[in-house]
Amino acid sequence: MQVILLEKVVNLGNLGEVVRVKDGFARNFLIPQRKARRATTSAVAEFEAKRADLEKAAAQKLGEAQAQGEKLNGLTVQVSQKSGVDGRLFGSVTNQDIAEALKKQGFEVEKSQVRMPQGPLKIVGDHAVSVSLHTDVVVDVTVAVLGEHA
Repeated sequence: MQVILLEKVVNLGNLGEVVRVKDGFARNFLIPQRKARRATTSAVAEFEAKRADLEKAAAQKLGEAQAQGEKLNGLTVQVSQKSGVDGRLFGSVTNQDIAEALKKQGFEVEKSQVRMPQGPLKIVGDHAVSVSLHTDVVVDVTVAVLGEHA
């Protein structure tokens, strides 16, 4: 399916590009999330008329994400979890736990924005985690996992 991108999408393209994607990806993700539209001739003409407004909105989103990223970069977040004597957690610290801890500190972060390449944290200590605020803004946050002895 041919779609026109309404914002920058990672590993796909930038604002305004007409790209070919699989039908399911377009129908189930891009179009419902308002990241793309079907690339019909009328939609392309309508997009060209609104292009300046969409580029201005995209630049504003990027500016807001960069401002939040400067505040968030290098921040240390403490999360406490029950642990055994050897320092291993009984549960694990997931991206949901980290997003909630960041919200308590006043940062609006969704759990899908927290990137944990090694998976959930299962031991006590400091761990580096990246937060993707925008496709172009990725900041590193330190998560200090504190153990509560049961």
